[in-house]
Amino acid sequence: MTARDPIGRRLGFAVKVVGDGGLPSHDTRRWQSEPHVRVSLERFERILDRLERERISMYRMASGFVPYATHPDLPQFRGQLEQCADELERIGTRVRALDLRLSTHPGQYVVLSSVREDVREAALRDVELQAALLDALGLGDEAVVVLHVGSAEGGTEQGADRFLAGVERLSEGARARLVVENDDRTYALADVLRVSERSGLRVVWDILHHHCHDPHGIPDREALELELATWWGRGTPKIHYSSPKTAVEERRVRKGRRVERSLVLPQLRAHADMIDPIAFEAFLRDVASGLSFDVMLEAKAKDVALVRLREQLAARGLPTSGGRIGEPGRAPAGHAERPG
Repeated sequence: MTARDPIGRRLGFAVKVVGDGGLPSHDTRRWQSEPHVRVSLERFERILDRLERERISMYRMASGFVPYATHPDLPQFRGQLEQCADELERIGTRVRALDLRLSTHPGQYVVLSSVREDVREAALRDVELQAALLDALGLGDEAVVVLHVGSAEGGTEQGADRFLAGVERLSEGARARLVVENDDRTYALADVLRVSERSGLRVVWDILHHHCHDPHGIPDREALELELATWWGRGTPKIHYSSPKTAVEERRVRKGRRVERSLVLPQLRAHADMIDPIAFEAFLRDVASGLSFDVMLEAKAKDVALVRLREQLAARGLPTSGGRIGEPGRAPAGHAERPG
């Protein structure tokens, strides 16, 4: 599949399963309890059951899936992937049979562009680990490690230089899986495209981040096409899509016997619980027409938001099949049309 083939788009969600009472995403025990990736894999298999049942074909694994494996002061947690090689191979076979696209997204403390050497070294270890996990599962080019450029101390150009210096220190396998994402405050799409030009890294476009921080004024269609071009010949591109939070919350503060109440207005960059189906439909019909890519939904309601969005799109006449959303007006290629 190429970025110009108008066929079905996968929809995915990140980490936490909230439907059917919820499922744990990985082993979250503290180090004193001796957590292990073996427990994470057992929990992941239950998540796979739900993904298969709901025909969800894209999922972001927890960044802490292999607990404490890169901690510099806890060497007893190293070698977990090697210890579970057979389980990883078996589960990877199932993932491929399900045509499930996996990815990871290291957390905010994984900063290749940090001015602190210890933080940069830790980030290198984490990116290598995430890539090694996807390798151990036997996954192809579409399984990626998504990372922000990060620190802009000294200016975005210096931050990008530090980031690229870190990328150069990664193994060839880790560099091949690493993709870079625009953020909502510092590194806009134009900035990460320059990083891509200098490094060959693919780009993930986050549309809400783009709407929050786009000093270069790049229209959505152009932004999408620029991102897709970085993926050419290296798997199906993916984007991040979320709706901005609009709900007003009430804050209560007790002062003596009184409770003071105030309203907290949402920030534009905050993710909503669900995906606005009308805005998403308009995005597919207008911005994304004729282009093929997968969509990671970043909604607080996770899998529930994804399933609900598919139902709403189906009710509005957008074809869905096998968990994929097709080009408006036609069924996803290679799939028999059916609702949901």
